[in-house]
Amino acid sequence: MLPKARQPEDTRPIICGYCSTGCSLDVHLQEGLPVNLSASPDFPVNAGMACPKGWEALTPLAAADRATTPLLRNENGSLEPCDWERAMVVFCGRMREIVGRHGGGAAAWLGTGQIPSEELAFLGALARFGLGFRHGDGNTRQCMATAVSAYKECFGFDAPPFTYGDFEESDVLVFVGANPCIAHPIMWQRVMRNPHSPDILVIDPRHTETAAAATVHYPISSKSDLILLYTLANLLIRMGATDMDFIRAHTNGFDDFRNFVAHYDVVAASESTGLPIDAIEDLARRIARGKRVSFWWTMGVNQGHQSTRTAQALIALALLTGNIGRPGTGANSITGQCNAMGSRLFSNTSSLFGGRDFGNATHRSEVASLLGIDAAIIPDSAGYAYDQILDAIEAGEIRALWIIATNPAHSWIDSGRFARLREKLEFLVVQDMYATTETALAADLVLPAAGWGEKDGTFINSERRIATVRQVSRAPGQALSDFRIFQLIAAYSGCGAQFARWTSPQAVFEILKELSAGCPCDITGIGGYAHLDSSGGIQWPFSGDVTAVPTEIAIATERRLFEDGRFFTPDRLARFVFEEPRKMPEPTDADFPLLLLTGRGSSAQWHTNTRTGKSDVLRKLHPSRLYCEIHPDDASSHRLNPGGRVVVESRRGAVVADVMVTASIPAGHVFLPMHFPETNKLTLTWVDPISRQPGYKACAVKLQAP
Repeated sequence: MLPKARQPEDTRPIICGYCSTGCSLDVHLQEGLPVNLSASPDFPVNAGMACPKGWEALTPLAAADRATTPLLRNENGSLEPCDWERAMVVFCGRMREIVGRHGGGAAAWLGTGQIPSEELAFLGALARFGLGFRHGDGNTRQCMATAVSAYKECFGFDAPPFTYGDFEESDVLVFVGANPCIAHPIMWQRVMRNPHSPDILVIDPRHTETAAAATVHYPISSKSDLILLYTLANLLIRMGATDMDFIRAHTNGFDDFRNFVAHYDVVAASESTGLPIDAIEDLARRIARGKRVSFWWTMGVNQGHQSTRTAQALIALALLTGNIGRPGTGANSITGQCNAMGSRLFSNTSSLFGGRDFGNATHRSEVASLLGIDAAIIPDSAGYAYDQILDAIEAGEIRALWIIATNPAHSWIDSGRFARLREKLEFLVVQDMYATTETALAADLVLPAAGWGEKDGTFINSERRIATVRQVSRAPGQALSDFRIFQLIAAYSGCGAQFARWTSPQAVFEILKELSAGCPCDITGIGGYAHLDSSGGIQWPFSGDVTAVPTEIAIATERRLFEDGRFFTPDRLARFVFEEPRKMPEPTDADFPLLLLTGRGSSAQWHTNTRTGKSDVLRKLHPSRLYCEIHPDDASSHRLNPGGRVVVESRRGAVVADVMVTASIPAGHVFLPMHFPETNKLTLTWVDPISRQPGYKACAVKLQAP
């Protein structure tokens, strides 16, 4: 018998749905079904490379615990299947009743950076302008709020200036609280392709994988980075390493900053940071010698108790040395989630569409005109941030909560508090791919959503590149795309006419273009999805007046901001912003003598393991249960052996973990990976007062035998 003829294979490119790198993956289909994938060889971001998560990106779509039908909690307290009509009647009826009884401030939503920009915009418009919710935020508050606040105050807009080519153009790269080798492996590959034999300088308490590959690792004491950065600024000024021509022409506030940092002495900095004096001076000299210096940071900065000022101190170093707007330079925050940038610009949460200000009447009028709505329904402030929403639940002010594509019962600080707050809510709705997340299991109503690879839209990556995600697989059962769910809610809630133009993701992309017009993130020059696909994605800004060529003609694959030295502030000058360092909110003491650090554990894990935990391959690449990294000296003093068990306790809870003895963690510290649900039972309920981003990175703990 002759073998069955092989069916022709179709290949469809799609942007990965995990981290913010924005790699393109070629999904291979046979008979219309995805059978495998490979890294796109010609995409300008990853050039044929992918990390373990990318290679396994299709696996979570076929997981056995997918949510396939709406689930409604019954009188016995169990979640039972229902149809979409019943789910919509309950959702809209309960929300209408609660808002009608208590006002729009009684209902809130928590969104994500994991769904396309078109869905984020639909959610933000529907919740605020259709349903009348007063408060909404997203899980990007957990990773990027600090960078947003820092850039807005210094540059006048949330504007990461870099392009990935800067990884390869720098002769000095400074990484602060960042471990791209694990957290952003493809970005790290770009660093490794740098032909200039650069100095790679890593400032981090842990001897991470990135630190191990660095030219020099500076093992700073936890949360002393602001003191170090101000001291470096003083040293660079005294060395004459300032670019005074750039400072005079393009910045504001340098004289005040110079006077402020003048008293930051290297001897005092050594005492605070634990770094030798000669190491601090060496770091300053290496930066001063560089012709193309880039400063990079991630969660080690963003998730601190004074995180915004720390990010702004890095921006100040770039400004005073003139290292911005040129190849290989910049004050560069690496984004977390695949579409955190889309959330920042278009989710209608902390800022009005296009990065506008809710408090600006002109901005509200612009958006109202573009959307064809009454400006009076647009609130004059952003409402509560994530932590304030939870506080308002505790106070009884917020009675209903709608959670979309995020898992706060695991991921939020002091996670035990979320379980207690659940009891305060009259109505909790969770919209997710899975019905088994810690948050979905607590819901009154679960709405089954399609995931990455099961719908169309766009993501915006760390370097501001907009690219498409495509449907390559059908969602299981009755699961619908988030976009379709929002359409249903609009129809059942009686505001469908308000969203008559919101017919498809492609139609909403055209609306986003209109909303971006005249903003720093202007994308009116993008022709549509086909233009994005043919160009390898396009970085914002890309306004209509910069593209007089036909859309099928290729454009530059990488463009950085501020090449003309003009920023987005009213006077077009970048600002130096600074403040005296403050003490950690929870230092160690006799009862809790160690500092807990948290972060990414491996390149095979993503956030709360909701998706990566579905892959047999990825589970083989990381420990199967919570582990605790402990320095040999601390292990010895606590009589702990490798592979044994230990109780890690904070003032909020206690967890049991496997002991991993390693000199990569400094003495006096322990490290727990964030991917396990136990970790955030310990973390401190504290946010940066400016960005309101949680301080996951340092709290006091103690160790004891299990």
